[in-house]
Amino acid sequence: MADVKWIKITTDIFDDEKILLIESLPDSYAIITCWFKLLCLAGKQNNNGVFLMGRIAYTDKMLATIFRMKESTVTMALRTFEEFGMVEIVDGVITIPNWEKHQNLGKMQQVREQTRQRVARHRDKQRLIASSNAQCNASCNADVTPTEEDIEEDKDKNKIENKGNTYASGEAAPPESQISCQQIVDMYNSICKSFPSVRTLSESRKKAIKARLKTYTIEDFKTVFENAESSAFLKGRNDRNWSANFDWMISDKNMAKILEGNYADKPKRFGRKENVPDWMGQRELDSDELFAIQQMMAEDPQPGLSAEQEAEAERLRQRFAEGL
Repeated sequence: MADVKWIKITTDIFDDEKILLIESLPDSYAIITCWFKLLCLAGKQNNNGVFLMGRIAYTDKMLATIFRMKESTVTMALRTFEEFGMVEIVDGVITIPNWEKHQNLGKMQQVREQTRQRVARHRDKQRLIASSNAQCNASCNADVTPTEEDIEEDKDKNKIENKGNTYASGEAAPPESQISCQQIVDMYNSICKSFPSVRTLSESRKKAIKARLKTYTIEDFKTVFENAESSAFLKGRNDRNWSANFDWMISDKNMAKILEGNYADKPKRFGRKENVPDWMGQRELDSDELFAIQQMMAEDPQPGLSAEQEAEAERLRQRFAEGL
């Protein structure tokens, strides 16, 4: 695949909680530098965020050579990224999850192709006008203005290009140019049942929706609303007793954060992936466990305890015996 010349990075990336946590680690600047070099390499490869050289998976040593960094630093950085969910190791291959979705490469290529076709049609008309009447001036300039037939032709092509895109319901997804603000509001009201519903489509809301549609697809909106509905934090379970609403969700920086899963529910112990064992929860002790505790509490205090510590130990033994 041909490489791309740029990658998309939000301006508030250093406010992201994962980057903030990385900044608290030793060698944080080396780790962050490794992350940006990894993003740039993914952009050059344009392989949907999968790091392969032909059929060979990139290793820590290979990346260290390319990045001109110590292998130990790259290894530490990759382990950190994997722990934070920024990369995934799939069958020994390093990948960046949802790379194509977040970088909007498909939409970028679609826009480029539409622009190329539009420019080609414009140049054909210019050549036709020049050959038919070399002395025309103002009338010629008027003729190169896109006609109604051109506009309808573009609409038809957009319909064909987007025919394969579908919603979860199975209906064909309309092109972004044909999406109405009311459709976005209706989607929000149908998905975000836990949030205040939108009853009025004001001009400011229409303006915000249209601005987001220049960057995001209707599927992105659907993902944002689904992520918000599944986020306890956004529904008010936070120390401020604050909850999000439609206007907050569709702001530029907030929409990007929700889309990337920054407000997804996380386990209380950061980084824990396995299920919490039963003994972490509350349960009744069995007879063997009660007997073992009784034996322990019945033992004489350890030597070297102060009088105050011995008194406290005796008080605890009495309380435990009364509780049994």
